[in-house]
Amino acid sequence: MTVRPLDPVADLAALAGFAPRVADYVELESGHAPGPGWAEAVFAETPPGDGPFETAHLGLFDAAGMQGLAAMAFGYPEPGDAYLGLMLIATEARGRGLGPRLLGAVAETARARGAPRLYLGVLDANPRGRAFWERQGFRHVLTRTGLAFGDRRHDVHRMVLPL
Repeated sequence: MTVRPLDPVADLAALAGFAPRVADYVELESGHAPGPGWAEAVFAETPPGDGPFETAHLGLFDAAGMQGLAAMAFGYPEPGDAYLGLMLIATEARGRGLGPRLLGAVAETARARGAPRLYLGVLDANPRGRAFWERQGFRHVLTRTGLAFGDRRHDVHRMVLPL
């Protein structure tokens, strides 16, 4: 397994090919399957607010191709913080320890940029995801209700991990 930064041009096809393998989460979040522009949207997504935000995208690869994706931004929710906006493991690759491995690379990237904390938001509709984050040491700091994601609305629990 290799974790490496993703390039928005060179890795666009790999990310588009990864989309059907994480369709269960995309459908949970947005109410529809990832469409043709999903990969481009992943590279373009930034947190809410004024920004500008620096971003980093990491891919987890093995001989069969992309197995995981992490998209993060820096300077949100506070200057200096890191925010993990999306972390996905291919459906068929879950339960093999890849999540903690990818999260380790995310934390390392955030530390290298001087972030004191790593934040994320987990959907109330994703209790398995929340349990994963809690096992990794994240703690709940606030809940925002009724946030729109595509055709769905969710309560989102912000969690933090001191780095």
